[in-house]
Amino acid sequence: MKKYIITLIGFLIINFGGLAIGQVWTGDGVTSEWYTSLNQAPWTPPGWVFGLAWTSIAITFSLLMTSSYLNNNIKSLKLFIPSLLLNIIWNPVFFGLQWVWIGLVVLLLLSYYIYKIIDLNRKIYGWKIAWLGLPYFIWLMVAMSLDIYISLMN
Repeated sequence: MKKYIITLIGFLIINFGGLAIGQVWTGDGVTSEWYTSLNQAPWTPPGWVFGLAWTSIAITFSLLMTSSYLNNNIKSLKLFIPSLLLNIIWNPVFFGLQWVWIGLVVLLLLSYYIYKIIDLNRKIYGWKIAWLGLPYFIWLMVAMSLDIYISLMN
């Protein structure tokens, strides 16, 4: 139990740390003048939903990666590294540089890695663990739909 808690805390620090690094580039993010002036999708959630979603994702994904680590799932851990980097990179690309199309490519690549992590864990452990990656993947589908709309309509 002690090893589980220490590992979970480690992944929580990594995942929330990644969000914090990305936040540096996001600035005012969804409340920024640039973002609010964009023609946004009608299904764009209110700003507070983004924070709630990413907090939930960081927790559930940390639980998934803790399980992968403790079960010595090296393939899953190798997929985690590029997914973390892509997650961090998206903020400076989308908000910092305002490259919405490149942001879409980053989201597509990130979605691929998260899908692979979920699928790998599903094949090894079944859905009892793999489902913990679904909030991340579902949110990425929402984010891609918002990015596509912004890319096409602005």
